[in-house]
Amino acid sequence: MEPRLRRRRSRQLVATFLRDPGSGRVYRRGKLIGKGAFSRCYKLTDMSTSAVFALKVVPRGGAGRLRLRGKVEREIALHSRLHHRNIVAFHAHFADRDHVYMVLEYCSRQSLAHVLKVRRTLTEPEVRYYFRGLVSGLRYLHQQRIVHRDLKPSNFFLNKNMEVKIGDLGLAARVGPAGRCHRVLCGTPNFQAPEVVSRNGHSAKSDIWALGCIMYTVLTGTPPFAAAPLSEMYQNIRDGHYLEPTQLSPSARSLIARLLAPDPDERPSLDHLLQDDFFSQGFTPERLPPHSCHSPPVFAFPPPLGRLFRKVGQLLLTQCRPPCPFTSKEASGPGEESTEPDHMEASNEEGAPLCTESRIHLLTLGTPRTDPADAKGTLALQLEVATRKLCLCLDAGPVGRTATPKCRTEAAWRGPKPAGQDPPGEQRSVLWAPKWVDYSLKYGFGYQLSDGGSGVLFRDGSHMALRPPGGWGPNPGPCAS
Repeated sequence: MEPRLRRRRSRQLVATFLRDPGSGRVYRRGKLIGKGAFSRCYKLTDMSTSAVFALKVVPRGGAGRLRLRGKVEREIALHSRLHHRNIVAFHAHFADRDHVYMVLEYCSRQSLAHVLKVRRTLTEPEVRYYFRGLVSGLRYLHQQRIVHRDLKPSNFFLNKNMEVKIGDLGLAARVGPAGRCHRVLCGTPNFQAPEVVSRNGHSAKSDIWALGCIMYTVLTGTPPFAAAPLSEMYQNIRDGHYLEPTQLSPSARSLIARLLAPDPDERPSLDHLLQDDFFSQGFTPERLPPHSCHSPPVFAFPPPLGRLFRKVGQLLLTQCRPPCPFTSKEASGPGEESTEPDHMEASNEEGAPLCTESRIHLLTLGTPRTDPADAKGTLALQLEVATRKLCLCLDAGPVGRTATPKCRTEAAWRGPKPAGQDPPGEQRSVLWAPKWVDYSLKYGFGYQLSDGGSGVLFRDGSHMALRPPGGWGPNPGPCAS
């Protein structure tokens, strides 16, 4: 082996034990947890305190790596001065003859890219949760006149509490007096803004464009701009031309379109971003469970909505008629207290508790009337409408049909016929899956139906189902398709 090649390989090796000359701390290098084009990241343990960190290692080169050395120095100068809960914390840095070391906050849940690799897509409530943290961290960066310039899922890290952190500031730059960066092409091609591709000089609005690409990617599983010829992809970026994700909610599609506006001035600012209908009219969880890294979380109603539905249920169960024991205290006699066991915490804009009429209107999505003369009739009518809507939601469906299906696929997957096409006296049953096991990444999707039947949808598209005990006529055993 030539001496030059041997020296080059030796510089890539990182010692097991490292000492920071400035602080005197001794660290033990652990396993490799990530790598990029010019750096590697390891798990790091402080030998004196057992504290765990992440170690970013950048090799030092000769004269040919002066440009890389300048980027590392700029990254350290910018990152070491940042302190925010949604920015990966910078603890220390030191160097030896072969490498530059940065001691960073350790995020045990890895990155959002690792979550997408397993999950493929995220739900809209999860996107709202992550974006609230990302917008908070990005707003702090922009207040420091810093543009990240490389926002993407692999640079969003998750700690043990599922808090999202912006990291990898290797391409970050401080904007000039005019609020713009140099006319340089940088970042990941799929997430580059039109002004970056055109080299017209970019600003903090290029990070806003990247948020639109990220939102599209995590909700659909693919980036909005991806083409085999790079020139074709760059042209689509300049034109803002991408395939509209029709499977998403209207508010999500609208926000993506605003973020991916080719004109930077038409993109929303970070201050107005969280005021969009996607955030203001959608549910955002306070926190995410750790298992959401590999499986979709199940969200319960927020406490105010849960209490609202519980109170409306009490109204319906007691079949109240005006005057009702759940009306406001003004309807009670002198010295009597309201019979409501647990007062609602919801209130109107003035802070007064919502009356019964307002609660039922919340269920029926109506506007409460304030005319006292018509209060009784209005309340009775609204209660009737609310009861009818709840019955429609809770109806178990028609009685199961008595005919014997040929196989499970005919009964469960063929779907209902148009009205009037079923034979006389026969109706199709409504089936659902109360239990399931999702191993679709390896084997398939297994389920158990409400009538006791079960089945498996395999990855190759084939399907095997088992009839319920005593059901489906005389033909025993499973049927496959």
